[in-house]
Amino acid sequence: MIEKRNYYTTKLGAGLGLLDETKLLLDIWNPSLNASSLFYSALSSGQFPHVSARRLRNIITECFAPRYLVENAQPAKILKAYQKFFSSVELTQLLCLYTCRANLILADFIYQVYWDRYSSGYDALNNEDAKDFVIRAVQDGKTVKPWSESMIKRVSSYLTGCCADFGLLEKTRKKERRILPFRIELKISAILAHDLHFSGLGDNAIIEHQDWAIFGLDPQDVRDELKRLSLNNYIMIQSAGDVTRLEWRFKSMEECLDVIAQS
Repeated sequence: MIEKRNYYTTKLGAGLGLLDETKLLLDIWNPSLNASSLFYSALSSGQFPHVSARRLRNIITECFAPRYLVENAQPAKILKAYQKFFSSVELTQLLCLYTCRANLILADFIYQVYWDRYSSGYDALNNEDAKDFVIRAVQDGKTVKPWSESMIKRVSSYLTGCCADFGLLEKTRKKERRILPFRIELKISAILAHDLHFSGLGDNAIIEHQDWAIFGLDPQDVRDELKRLSLNNYIMIQSAGDVTRLEWRFKSMEECLDVIAQS
């Protein structure tokens, strides 16, 4: 996916990580369903007995569709076909990647706050850290219009709640959450590298792409990660200084995923 920069929104509030609901919706979804028809299918499925119709519509239109029904529903197709081949950690990391792509505010919070605290040796992150980040963002014009104090507070909690859902922070009701170890899994590295490749990016653009920063990787870290993929026969890599050349084994994303499924 080629990066698109846009304004920060409050859409995370419709469902945060939405892990369990996403799995249920993937079971119901098929390529013939758009967001509207998925809503009616989900509503009549009986899988959401304790969710109001309005809430279910918000979950689908504000969370599921922007994350998984973009780019001709490629994320949903991948998850639908291959999720059974992923461990719980791998699946969570893939959902985190797609969620960050759909929600720039979460991606930037992870880049700028979570990994800064992690690399600086902090053992916890709190809602005030998130609130400071959101305040700066509003002041810097990253929202369409200024947010109220109450909205800033809510969005701050959405950010830490999402990080907890995706395994970056501990799950707790406390305002301060312990930072958890978070390292990209090999299969997710392979998927991300090939996804960027098949989106049309050149080798160096892939290495420098911001998506890797979700997992705390700078360009040199990415080169090391690509070497790890090479050792596992996903790609071939030639590196000299800052110049890296990649040779791609697979002719399509589906071929890459089929190999992952067999590994």
